[in-house]
Amino acid sequence: MKKKEIYTDAAAQSFFKLSPRIQIKNPVMFVVYLGAVLTTILYFLGFFGIQDGARWYTFVIALLLWFTVLFANFAEAIAEGRGRAQAGSLRGARKDVSARKLQDPENHDLYTEVLSNELKKNDVVLVKMREQIPMDGEVITGAASVDESAITGESAPVIRESGGDRSAVTGGTTLVSDWLVIRITAEAGESFLDKMIAMVEGAARKKTPNEIALQILLVTLTIIFLAVSATLIPFTEFSSKLAGKGEAISLTNVIALLVCLAPTTIGALLSSIGIAGMSRLNEANVLAMSGRAIEAAGDVDVLLLDKTGTITLGNRRASEFLPVEDVSERELADAAQLSSLAD
Repeated sequence: MKKKEIYTDAAAQSFFKLSPRIQIKNPVMFVVYLGAVLTTILYFLGFFGIQDGARWYTFVIALLLWFTVLFANFAEAIAEGRGRAQAGSLRGARKDVSARKLQDPENHDLYTEVLSNELKKNDVVLVKMREQIPMDGEVITGAASVDESAITGESAPVIRESGGDRSAVTGGTTLVSDWLVIRITAEAGESFLDKMIAMVEGAARKKTPNEIALQILLVTLTIIFLAVSATLIPFTEFSSKLAGKGEAISLTNVIALLVCLAPTTIGALLSSIGIAGMSRLNEANVLAMSGRAIEAAGDVDVLLLDKTGTITLGNRRASEFLPVEDVSERELADAAQLSSLAD
């Protein structure tokens, strides 16, 4: 999903999130939402002679309040859109490719062309060079180099062969050499790639203790400001009658004052900041399942990854070549070098 598509989708989601069921999840912005609704009603009542203030003034206040609510929705929708884009890129790696389903693992010429989503557990397929492995499985015959960069991010191909601990292959990876006979070990929709997509889409953004404490503070302040604002109308009405001049403050002004007093900016961006943190980690191929994990990642100063071939070179050195009869030492050295090109 491109940036332009993310912004377009976020703009549409901003209006979809105007539903009261969604707005009530954020108490601070829900107060602004109610204020926008009330000022809009007051503006239209002005056409019927019920004046709370100048119509143009009420219209401007209502417009600003709706803009505030939509901005909060837009910020959250952009953060969510990045997460959906990550899941979309994973779906792009999962394609329904054509697979050669063998009737006999020993006979490679007798096969049936089927789609990868039609494969069942324990089916046997033949995959050749430059073809995509259709489903998670185990190599039962052959040895080949497999490009797993789409799944693991590792750019160098890895060797997969029958037997041992290098026989497992992942659907969505590509053979870059030779061929493999693979026994399918996962049903459709239960592959490693499917589980990754489900984790990205279903990662619950649980609130951290700090975020919960801040949310409680914001709600408490909003309630206090709401109580203070509610007393302004009867107090100003009493004061105007006592002084014999003036009039009570308008409801539009009370709503505008409440929104100015309430911590709307923090309330609007609180949820989007957490979601943005999760999406930024997703871009680095790290899946954060909660906001607490994001805070833990923020405290990390140094990260060490001990993986042969990434930090350590893993170069092998030969101290001596012992050729068999009729083979020169140079020929043996050349053959050894060629056999090591893949890794």
